[in-house]
Amino acid sequence: MTALSNEDSPVYIRLRATIASGILRGDYRAGDQLPSVRALAAEHGANPLTVAKAYQSFQDDGYVEVRRGVGMFVLPGASERLRMAERDSFMQNQWPRIRDHIDLLGLDLTDLMAGA
Repeated sequence: MTALSNEDSPVYIRLRATIASGILRGDYRAGDQLPSVRALAAEHGANPLTVAKAYQSFQDDGYVEVRRGVGMFVLPGASERLRMAERDSFMQNQWPRIRDHIDLLGLDLTDLMAGA
């Protein structure tokens, strides 16, 4: 599992983050079909093999299923399980660096919550 990605990430990680965001936002709900590999590749200017790798990671993690000859579909409970995995990844990988940066800059919770 990977956290939602940034520009420095490999292409398949960025594609995975795009798909994950769609699932978490509710663009793709349980039972919904994801865009075809070719369609997503064309939309993002990516190699279809790279898109297939991103999709395979979702299948490996149990968030989607492949229906041969039909497409890739979001499984029930995928959004909730993906949200928990993303939260865990954020807390383990991103939050410590963010917290350290907050400390380095001398910011406090009040300033952060006020959007200062």
